[in-house]
Amino acid sequence: MKSTVYEGNKTFTVIEREIEAPAPNEVRIKVAYVGVCGTDVHIYHGMMDKRVKTPLTIGHEMSGAVDAVGEGVSGFHIGEKVVVRPLDHRGQKPSDKGISHICEDLKFIGIDSPGAMQQYWNVPAFTLHKLGAETDLKLAALIEPLSVACHDVRMAGLESGETAVVLGGGPIGMLVAMVARQKGANVIISEVNETRIGMAREWGFTAVNPAKIDLVEFVKGQTENRLADVVFEVSGVQAAVDVMTEVAGIRGRIVMVAIHGQPKSVSLFKFFWKELKLIGARVYEPEDYEEAIALVEGGTLPLERMITAVRPLDTIQRVFEDIDRQPDGMKVLMDCQV
Repeated sequence: MKSTVYEGNKTFTVIEREIEAPAPNEVRIKVAYVGVCGTDVHIYHGMMDKRVKTPLTIGHEMSGAVDAVGEGVSGFHIGEKVVVRPLDHRGQKPSDKGISHICEDLKFIGIDSPGAMQQYWNVPAFTLHKLGAETDLKLAALIEPLSVACHDVRMAGLESGETAVVLGGGPIGMLVAMVARQKGANVIISEVNETRIGMAREWGFTAVNPAKIDLVEFVKGQTENRLADVVFEVSGVQAAVDVMTEVAGIRGRIVMVAIHGQPKSVSLFKFFWKELKLIGARVYEPEDYEEAIALVEGGTLPLERMITAVRPLDTIQRVFEDIDRQPDGMKVLMDCQV
């Protein structure tokens, strides 16, 4: 079978490996599609070399079908369509308070252990979620990032009729906007990339460039000066951290979606003055996956427009190089069976 390997130094290779039988309590998946995630791009840039043990097959946004079932596995049958929730929480301790998706010793499959960018992939059975027989496997490869968005919106406690401002219109920001709109919120996207602003507007969103307009004044004009009920910080830059407390209205909730690897300056006075809440939101829980699956299978979101391109597995090096040269796209899928 074909398998991709990250070697470090911005280098991927494609090798031939033997197809392995699943171990006890594992399922072998015939991988259909794998999405290239922002985290994968960070790995390519060497930003996670202290964590990623090379050589490693990466990838975690995937779809596929059960190909073989290991000893001790029940409830899954060959040919069933599935996705993987790539969290290995087997190191959970009592101090984790039963919150497995953020337990101290959590292992992220595809980063801390081999991932999906290969033709066949053996994974623990407890990571699988079933799909309907008619589910489009291209769209199903978006279930993992869509689950992130479902978790973010759920953590926000977003209600119909509220105003949500999404700071950052990349793939996750756009999915957050879609889920928020589906919940009945009035959504405003703040993004500096004009190509992505154009995409958002084509999909029916109000999208503005904060480098060209005063975002706070714009949101005031859209809300009769009430400002945002919920702000999703998805961009990871200081400018967004600066504006998130300004654009949030009285008793607004700010959801921290972006990963800020270094400390940032935050206006704590605004939290006091407006009684704001800051909510952390990390990955997802099983119910977020089930919601994302229902959204994909229900066809209520314009997810097919998120797919920028579909490329053969053996072009992986070129795919990452192209993303570096042209970062405007939304989601590139690797076709693992071509």
